[in-house]
Amino acid sequence: MSFQLQSVLITDEIDTQCVEILQKNGIQVVKNTKLTKEQLLTEIPKYDGLVVRSATKVTADVINAGTNLKIIGRAGTGVDNIDCDVATKRGIIVMNTPGGNTLSAAEHTCTLICALSRHIHRGDRAMKEEKWSERKVLMGNELYGKTLAIIGLGRIGKEVALRMQSFGMTTIGYDPIIPAEVSAEFNTEWMPLEKIWPLADYITVHTPLIPQTRNLINDQVFSVCKKGVKVVNVARGGIIEEAAIKRAIESGQCGGAGLDVFESEPPKDFTLAKMPQVLATPHLGASTTEAQKRVAVEIAEQFVDVVRGKSLFGAINAHAMTNALSPESRPWVVLGRKLGQVAAGLNPGNVENMQVTTYGPSLKQAGSYLSAAILSGLLQNSPAIGGGDSATLNLVNSPALAKQIGLNVKNTHEEAAPAPYTNVVSVIFNNGFRLSGTTSGGNALLIEVQGQQFSLLPTVAADMKNTLVKFSITTSGGNALLIEVQGQQFSVPASLVDVALLFKGTGNPQLLPTVAGALASAGMCVSSLTVSVENDGQKWGVATFATPPTEKCLEVLKTIVNAAVLVTL
Repeated sequence: MSFQLQSVLITDEIDTQCVEILQKNGIQVVKNTKLTKEQLLTEIPKYDGLVVRSATKVTADVINAGTNLKIIGRAGTGVDNIDCDVATKRGIIVMNTPGGNTLSAAEHTCTLICALSRHIHRGDRAMKEEKWSERKVLMGNELYGKTLAIIGLGRIGKEVALRMQSFGMTTIGYDPIIPAEVSAEFNTEWMPLEKIWPLADYITVHTPLIPQTRNLINDQVFSVCKKGVKVVNVARGGIIEEAAIKRAIESGQCGGAGLDVFESEPPKDFTLAKMPQVLATPHLGASTTEAQKRVAVEIAEQFVDVVRGKSLFGAINAHAMTNALSPESRPWVVLGRKLGQVAAGLNPGNVENMQVTTYGPSLKQAGSYLSAAILSGLLQNSPAIGGGDSATLNLVNSPALAKQIGLNVKNTHEEAAPAPYTNVVSVIFNNGFRLSGTTSGGNALLIEVQGQQFSLLPTVAADMKNTLVKFSITTSGGNALLIEVQGQQFSVPASLVDVALLFKGTGNPQLLPTVAGALASAGMCVSSLTVSVENDGQKWGVATFATPPTEKCLEVLKTIVNAAVLVTL
């Protein structure tokens, strides 16, 4: 999957350094923060990349209108304003800047906790209204010795913990990903949620807004908390149910709330924000000069790194691509896609299971992107995903589409490659059909079909549908080599090029000259012709041509072999 970003559209206010970095690296940039949704739908097809903050809603119709979009970048942490599912199905990378806002958001959280403990906001209002006497009802509490519960122990949660510990607070927390031994490194005891609620004097949330976290803190949670518990939300509106906060404050169960984010922004109803016990700010968690410069620089640098094939930091929906951007990996990606196409052409049918086995030390981390590459070739014409929309199939969406249609993929690795190869990839499908391949000099080489090895270097290619195949692949000199199909190995690999005929015949020694004569009689100029070693009385063969073969050529070949298929890549 190559990235040649020529133009990027920026639709939200962002520091000028973002524009400067992109332009410095040869990317055209248009910044327009005044677009209506209708105007955005008209403009977006012109661009390869899109950069937003929180104002622009990158909905399904915007993504689908972006026919040239390759990458969407959010200059900030959350991506809830981007329809990531639709972007993934379209094969578009979604990227954020997970560390850019960390310090600003953490400091804002700590500020709200401190202000709540001493009623700073209410004291300020009293002074502005010349009500000195209100100091009598603004008795506060020290933070020393209190317990702070942190829900979400990632970057921001960790920084909040470290800062509030300096006030003498005990920090406890929960995170489904961060284990107890990691949180212990910053003196925060990991606990399950049901144990946290009764212990907390203050609760702060630092999670994304997903179905599992929506209304995470609600009436039931408030009912088991200490009376007077205070809550803080600088993450996403809706993690703490707003109606529940209001009811808990009115009953005295909640002693105060510091809210920087709301379920609707701006709020449709400001009743909660106006309550005396609520300290409300208009989504200022990342609103520092330092944070805005940081996220602007980071998203631009991340775009540039992807174009250069350097890294994929910040991508949230392209796990298969993490190890696939280096120049050394690209021939293998090409090989994987071609093997998927070959598999689809040789054995069309319903695919349920696919196992990819990599051999050789340099392919130890290659399983995820090789299986994604194979899937992109295998599924490109699959009727299960609409068929024929091969332009949209890549390392981003192929795994998701495979999962969608119930195709299970398993990756395994073995250090030692089968002789004489250094690195090999084998693929086997649920009906036992198998292929093997490698790369050499930048070319994809087919080296075995169903256990039958090629004795010469045949050239193969395919534009095919679903397949139940096991095949193996390797690389050599930068080329992708197919080395085995269904246990039938090629003693010399077959190069997988643009157009080829694959055929299967008997083990008759005259198979090669007979095929050559038939192709010549059909008027074809053959570039290469090779057959595999005989196995169980059968041989596989591959023929390539100076010009694409005709249907007449295919029909002639079918009269002298058991099976033949024309494939293009």
